[in-house]
Amino acid sequence: MKIALASDHGGYLLKEEIKNHLLKNNYEICDVGTYSLTSCNYSEFALLCATKVANKECDYGIVICTTGEGVTISANKVKGIRCGLIYNLETASLIREHNDCNMMALGAKFVSKEEALKYVDIFLNTDFLKGRHEKRVQIIKDYENKN
Repeated sequence: MKIALASDHGGYLLKEEIKNHLLKNNYEICDVGTYSLTSCNYSEFALLCATKVANKECDYGIVICTTGEGVTISANKVKGIRCGLIYNLETASLIREHNDCNMMALGAKFVSKEEALKYVDIFLNTDFLKGRHEKRVQIIKDYENKN
C-alpha cells in the first residue's frame, strides 16, 4: 500500500514520525513535503498530496498542519478526495467506515505522537462499511461530478 504524506512547517515533525512508523510497517511512502521547519504554505502541500491520491498514484493520503483544518479544507478541494480531520480514536475509524475517506488530516498542536500513530493505524486498517453509507457518499460524488 502506498501512502502520500504532506505537511507544512507546523506539522513537519509529526509527519516525520508518521513516515518512520509507516516505513517500519512496510508501507510505501510518497512524501511531497515540506522537508523542514521553514515557514511555508500548508495549502500547496495538501493539494500536492491530494492530487497523488486522486490520480491513484497513492492509495491513501495523510496531511498535517498545526490545527489540521487548513490541510483538510485544501485536500477536499481536489475532485475525488474525501479528507477527514481525526481528533480521537472513534473518528479515526468512522471517517473510513461511514465516509469512505481516502485521506486523513491531523492537527500537530492537538495530538501527541502516540495518539497520531494509533489514528494512522486505525485509519489504514478500517474498511468502508458500505450499506446505507454508500448512498450518502454517492450523493457527494454525484454533486462533485456535476459541479
